[in-house]
Amino acid sequence: MRIGVLTGGGDCPGLNAVIRAVVRKGAEVYGHEFVGFRDGWKGPLEGVTMPLDVPAVRGILPRGGTILGSSRTNPLKVEGGVARIRENLEALGVDALVAIGGEDTLGVATALADQGLNVVGVPKTIDNDLNATDYTFGFDTAVQIAVDAIDRLHTTAESHHRALIVEVMGRHAGWIALHSGLAGGANVILIPERPFDIDQVCEYVKQRFERHYAPIIVVAEGATPAEGTMAMQEGELDAFGHVRLGGIGQVLEREIEARTGYESRQTVLGHVQRGGTPTAYDRILATRFGLHAIDAVHEGDSGVMVALQGADIVRVPLSAATKELKLVPLDRYKEAEVFFG
Repeated sequence: MRIGVLTGGGDCPGLNAVIRAVVRKGAEVYGHEFVGFRDGWKGPLEGVTMPLDVPAVRGILPRGGTILGSSRTNPLKVEGGVARIRENLEALGVDALVAIGGEDTLGVATALADQGLNVVGVPKTIDNDLNATDYTFGFDTAVQIAVDAIDRLHTTAESHHRALIVEVMGRHAGWIALHSGLAGGANVILIPERPFDIDQVCEYVKQRFERHYAPIIVVAEGATPAEGTMAMQEGELDAFGHVRLGGIGQVLEREIEARTGYESRQTVLGHVQRGGTPTAYDRILATRFGLHAIDAVHEGDSGVMVALQGADIVRVPLSAATKELKLVPLDRYKEAEVFFG
C-alpha cells in the first residue's frame, strides 16, 4: 500500500513525532510505502510531494515544527478542489491518506472520507479544543512555555509595580489560558468562553496592588469583553473564515492603566508557544497517535480519527471529532476564580 501523509494548519510541537511513528511502523512492520505531501492540503491539491521513508524520519522525534511543512489551504473553497485531489492521488498511486491537523484540516478530511477517499485523521491543536479526545499533542508544550514566561514576568512585575498582561493562544477555547494561568499563579484569567467585565478585572488589579503585590493577567487571544463594556476591532478573515486574532493584550494594557492609574504592560507570546522541542508528554502522545493511525490505515478503517480517552488510544468517527469544539466548562473556570484578585 502507498500512503500519503500531510500536516495542516498551524505547526505545533509533536508533529514530527507522529510522522516518524507512522513511517517507522508502516514501513518496518507492515511493509508500506509512503509519500509526503508538502504544505498541508496544498500538497495533494497541487501534487507537491517529497520523499518520506525511514531514513527521512531519523532524528526528528525531538524537533519542533513539521518536516512536511504546513499551510491553511482549504481545498473545499477551491473550485473542483476535491476532484483535483482525487486525480492527484490516483496519478501518484496513493491508496490512503493520514491527515494530521486540527478542526479545519480534519474538517476537509471528513469531507473527503464522505466522498469515498481512504482517510485517517490524527488530532493536532495546541488549543486542545478538538472534540472526542481528552488531549491533543502540542498543548502540554504550549502550556509549559506559557508557564515559564509567567514565572519570569512575576519578578519584573513586582520589581516595577506594574500590572502585566500575558496574551496566550486560544481562539475559541481557553484551555491554554486556564492551565497556564493556574500553574503560573495568575491573578486573573480571561477566556473566550466567559466574556469579561473590564470593571471587575480592574477591581482585581487594584485589590492585588493593595496587598503590595503586582498582578499578572493571563488572557486568551480570543477573549472578549461583555457586550457594551469595552470597544473591540474586527480583524480580517483567513481561508477558513476565521478572524485573524491578536490585540486583546494591547487593549487590556490601555484600559487597565487608564481605569486604575497603575502602569500596565502586555506580553504577547504568540508563535513562541508553537516553536521549539515538544515536552516528553507530547512526544509520547504524538508517537502513540502515529502508531495507532497506521494500524487504522493498514486495517482499512477509513473516516476515523485516533483519540486519547483516559489512558487509551481509540478510534472515533472523524465527524464526531469535528462537529463541535471542546470548550472550557464554566465549572472548571469557576475553580480558578478562587485565586483572582
